[in-house]
Amino acid sequence: MVKPTRITNSLRALRSAHGEMTQAELARRVGVTRQTVIAIEQGRYSPSLEMAFQIAAVFGVPLTDVFQYPTGEEKP
Repeated sequence: MVKPTRITNSLRALRSAHGEMTQAELARRVGVTRQTVIAIEQGRYSPSLEMAFQIAAVFGVPLTDVFQYPTGEEKP
């Protein structure tokens, strides 16, 4: 069984904000399969650092706008 990642993401919201971009379109632009995009969105797979930067570049936003990692220093 695959352990879910603690990394969260805003892929669905970003795709929606960019003209309802499909998972297939994002996958094509990053060079992966649609299944990979689905797994990332669902938190079942953490992308490589290179892929994470490529995804952020597709949306034209900083990496931290796409992916978040809990540090334990959450602000109230």
